Amino acid sequence: MVNLKLMGRTRAQESTNAIERMYITMRHLFNRGFYKPMGISGETLRESLLTLRPEIYGTIAEEKVELDGLLYVIERLPVGIEQCRFINLTSDEGYANSHFQPIVPPKRRRNCYRIDEEQMNIEVTRGRSEIYDILTHLTFMFIESHKIMRRVIIDEEGSVTRDWKKLEAAVMKSELSQNEREIALTHTANILGRTFKEVTGIYPKFMTPENEERFLQIIYWLGKLAIDETINNNKRIVTFSPVLRERLGHHIHGEIWADTIKQYLVENNLMHRPIHIISANMHSVMNTLFSPIALQEELKEKKSMQVYEDLSNSGNGQLRNKVMKVALENGMKFIEDASGTNIDVQVFDTAKIKDGFRSPEFNVKNDDEKPVLLVMDYAFGEQAYETMDELLKPYRFEDKEIHLNVDSVSIMGKAGILDGGKGDIMIPTAHLFEGTADNYPFYNELKKEDLEGNGIKVVDGSMITVLGTSLQNRDILRFFQESTWDVVGLEMEGVHYQKAIQSASRLRGNIKEDVKVRYAYYASDNPLETGSTLASGGLGTTGVKPTYLITEKILEQIFNS
Repeated sequence: MVNLKLMGRTRAQESTNAIERMYITMRHLFNRGFYKPMGISGETLRESLLTLRPEIYGTIAEEKVELDGLLYVIERLPVGIEQCRFINLTSDEGYANSHFQPIVPPKRRRNCYRIDEEQMNIEVTRGRSEIYDILTHLTFMFIESHKIMRRVIIDEEGSVTRDWKKLEAAVMKSELSQNEREIALTHTANILGRTFKEVTGIYPKFMTPENEERFLQIIYWLGKLAIDETINNNKRIVTFSPVLRERLGHHIHGEIWADTIKQYLVENNLMHRPIHIISANMHSVMNTLFSPIALQEELKEKKSMQVYEDLSNSGNGQLRNKVMKVALENGMKFIEDASGTNIDVQVFDTAKIKDGFRSPEFNVKNDDEKPVLLVMDYAFGEQAYETMDELLKPYRFEDKEIHLNVDSVSIMGKAGILDGGKGDIMIPTAHLFEGTADNYPFYNELKKEDLEGNGIKVVDGSMITVLGTSLQNRDILRFFQESTWDVVGLEMEGVHYQKAIQSASRLRGNIKEDVKVRYAYYASDNPLETGSTLASGGLGTTGVKPTYLITEKILEQIFNS
């Protein structure tokens, strides 16, 4: 028994060390300015990722190519990156004003630009966490590309298998019949070390409206560049622009973002009002406040949660527009991001709403006592500190320093759960920072009992803020769960938000010391369960109920404060 515990603990320690090595290496490579992912300079990253074997990357350490992990990565990288030998990470350097068309990955809001046949530029405006995210995904992609190469090269001269020649011929065709497609997928299955059933199952998930054969093309180009690296020594290179290296950590984008919001608050005489900051998506607060007004007919026939599900369906644009129209007419202002943070904002002046949310006293309050809701879209990792830190700073206006009258900060996010399934709710009592002993206990205004009794499992305990969700493996997660830290879930922003809130309220005096704090997360995945990781797909409608239960409870507490 002791030996088993020791082995398990050693594996968790190995994994923790591998994560630390990865982050030290990535910082070193960033400072250096460039590296070759499949060369000596990228060796530590590759070895660390293979030691970790993160759950999200599935069979990365095996010879067969990992398909679900590849789909997860491809959805977060720009279309065409598999064809590029040169990948350049830049700051916002003016490409938006050029002839280059921005390419935005479907699952990550970042602008990318195809400079020529060989080069892809990726704009980094969200700080170090975004760089770590990109480099981790690229390392995985390049490891998989070399698996393809090893399965198709026959000799040192670069001769290739018949399967590879047939795949190449299919990719070069402008259009494939169903018969030709299935023949190509048969050869591709041999190349990938996968069954025909597995390959035909994943093939449509890579399709785009413009390109049905994207899966075959991605496999081909990954293998082609890996063959070129091995036979002709034409290494793929990742570079970091001088401007990005100079700007990183200076809060340039966060400061512009925060000043735009504060300027709006000053111009509309809202700075002195009770301000409640909510980090959430751009629909749940608006829908919760204004659906009862905008969708009265629909609510006669359906329960509110069914209406929320309808609103979450991307095909219901007309329904969404009805709510948006009423919101804009009743005190909502949408501030689209122009700073590069990719964080949009909604400001709700509740003095313009007829009734409060589950608050009998709302109508007897003076307008100056009615809350102003500032809803900010999700930050990404360390960006949470930059944006919240800048937002809570005083604003200089006409030689005066104006402090925000912040009453509360509420954070609603998605997280991985360690004891439960998709759609369950986590209420944190503290945040821990992965790889350190840094811990941030706090008094959470939201309690487990506030959300119980709605048919959804609710757990409370510590949450761990990880350096990257794509780096966690079963051994680390089990250690978190079973140790005395009592960790119930993992996410990427909690520590960073709390650092900014604590420093602003307790050290710098930027906001009141007794500011109320609320944190709640709903489970996007269970990284300990095969088939329930982020790579297995999205939440679908599973996330609707927990999202709106949390939103309703946050609003109820704000309006009754």
